[in-house]
Formats: sequence, C-alpha cells, structure tokens
Amino acid sequence: MPLLTSLLILIVSARLLGQLFKKINQPSIVGEMLAGVIIGPSVLNLIHPSAALSGIAEFAVFLVVLSAGLEMDFKDITSSLKGRGIIIAILGFVIPLLSGILVGVVFHMDVMRTVFLGLCISITALPVAVSILQNFKLLNSEIARYSVATAIFNDVAALLALGVILNLPTQRSFQAVWVSILSIGWKLIVLSAFILGFNWFLQKITERGIRIDRLSEKLVNTLGGEALFGILVLFVLVFGSVSEALGFHFVIGAFFGALLIDRKFFLASRYKELERTLGSVSGGFLAPLFFAYIGLEFNVKAMSSLYFVVIVLIVSILSKIFAGWIGARLIQLSQAQALGIGIILNGRGIMELVVASIAFERGFIGQGLFSTLVLMGVVTTMITPMMFKKWVLPRLKI
Repeated sequence: MPLLTSLLILIVSARLLGQLFKKINQPSIVGEMLAGVIIGPSVLNLIHPSAALSGIAEFAVFLVVLSAGLEMDFKDITSSLKGRGIIIAILGFVIPLLSGILVGVVFHMDVMRTVFLGLCISITALPVAVSILQNFKLLNSEIARYSVATAIFNDVAALLALGVILNLPTQRSFQAVWVSILSIGWKLIVLSAFILGFNWFLQKITERGIRIDRLSEKLVNTLGGEALFGILVLFVLVFGSVSEALGFHFVIGAFFGALLIDRKFFLASRYKELERTLGSVSGGFLAPLFFAYIGLEFNVKAMSSLYFVVIVLIVSILSKIFAGWIGARLIQLSQAQALGIGIILNGRGIMELVVASIAFERGFIGQGLFSTLVLMGVVTTMITPMMFKKWVLPRLKI
C-alpha cells in the first residue's frame, strides 16, 4: 500500500476512534492505539509497520514532547529529582527491573533475554506519560513533576544499560564490561553538562537584564510569525541531536530542550500563538498517528506461550504501580497522588518498543519474546489512562 494511503487511513481511523472514546468519557489515545491494532497485522492486516511510518512516528513523538515541554518548568523537574524525589526515581526503575529478571530466571531464559525483559519492564514512556497528563490537565501537578522526572530517570538508566550491552565486546571479561560502562558513563555526563550549562547560560543573560522576549519579537517583526516556530524547532532539534549523537534516545534531549524554553522568552500573546500552532499540528494530526503506530506494532500470531505472556503482563503492571506507589508514600505524598504516580509510570509505549526492536534486530531476543514485549507496551499504555481516570481522578482534590 502506498505511504500516503497508509497515512490517510491511519490518521482518519485514529481520529474517529479517538473521538468515539472521548464520547464515552475515555481518553482519546486509547481509541487511537486501538485503531492501529485493528488496521494492523493483528486484525484487518491492511497496514504494516515500515521504516517510512516509523520515521513519521518519531517526528510525531518529537512534536508531542516539544508541546509538553513548553508547558512545564525546568526547575520543577530538577527539584523533583533532588532530595526525596530521587527515591521514587530509583525505586521506579529497580523494582520493575528486578521483577523482570526474576521472571526470566523462573522461565529459564538465557542471560541476555532475561536482562532485556527486565529493561523493558523498567521503562516508562516519557511521551505517553506527558500525553496522559496533558489529557487530564495535570501537567503542573505534583503527580506530573514526580512522574515525568521518574520517567526521564528510568529511560536514561535503561538506555544507559542498553548502550553498555550493545557496546560489550565479544570477549565479555569484567575488565571489558567496566571499560564499556565508563565509555557510556562519560557520554551521560557530557549530555547532562550540556543541558545544565545551557540552562545556566540562559539564567545569567536574564540576570544581566537582557530581554529575550524583545529579541524574539524583533525576529517576528523582521521575518514573520512563522520564523518564531522555526527557531523554536531548531533550538529543540539541537538538544535532541546532541542526545542522539551521544548514544541516547532523541526524545530525552528534545524534551530537555523544550523545558529550557521559558515563558518569559516570549510576549504573552506570542506564546499563546505558539501553543495553538503546536497544538493544532501535534494534537490534530501527528499525536494520533504516533499512538496508532504503537498499535500497528502488535502481532498476536507471533506469540506462542499464553501462560508466559500473562505472567509478563501481570508482573509488568503490578511492579510499576507498586514501585511508584511505595516511593511516593515514602516521601509522604497522599494515597491518591502515590497511586496516580504508580499508574502513570505503567505506560511504556514507544520507549519500550525502541529497546525491544533494537534487541530483536541485534539478535539478543527472538520473535516470541519480541512480540510479548510489544504486547506489553501496547496493553500497559492502553490501560494506564483508563486506570488513572477510574482510580485516581475521583480521589484528587483539584
């Protein structure tokens, strides 16, 4: 099927099912992912995942993250990882990781498949988390700050571990492993220094009285309103490219780049205009495409052991929710907030699929485990907003 036809079918079906789910008081992203499942190999077999669709889906993720990053404050995220917030971040990664490894040991899987199962269970998809929080208008809440900070920590930790595994030499001695860890470790330090250094630079020029909003307004007056959107995208692309060049996922750098763009850098009217432009492009077109593509990745025919699939799903869901809940309770958040954080962390989506697909392409896991991991990503992402709406929203005091 031609690419344009595939895109039109995906977008129209995703929008229709998304609106249908809205009508029955469910988040639209559930319907959008279900559209991908129905159209994909599992049901109608009309459209298959392809390199072209994958590239467009990645661009969709970029704009979804850019839009969400503009609505959040860099200081809120960094402060959430300081002090007590790091407890949720660490537990949110370690508990699901160990749970996945335990499942691998029980089912007598080899070391590599066991490690990748644990890594995929430990991941929280940053784009999915922020999209769900956007849908419920909670991006400025404590649940959002701790959930997003934990998601970033989890994904960076998982991708760091992935980088170490992929860079392991053929002769896997302890010395070779440590060299690989140090190699990836300094890249993480470089990325952190780049982000924090740029944030420091922006703060310094603001303290010296330089009005960045006036500079952006001059740019608009000279080149037109579209120039502001173009400069914004280029700014964030730089951070995403640096992140990817260092071996980490593009989304991590792009999200931090968007976080660094403060509201005071624009006139209030221009900022609202920028948000509307992003919202129409992202929410109306690319975000539904992104979630529909997640649904396409699922293929029920590739799975063999139903028992194994059920155990993986149960462990992945319960370990994430418990990890987020216990971490939040340890720092004395309310029961509703703790449950909300645990449920939000359960959404895996594209980040988990990235790790699973890399492992499959490199031969670390087989078709059966890969399909199970895809199912886990789809199911956990689908049920997360429904669980949040039913069990958390009624208990929150908003």
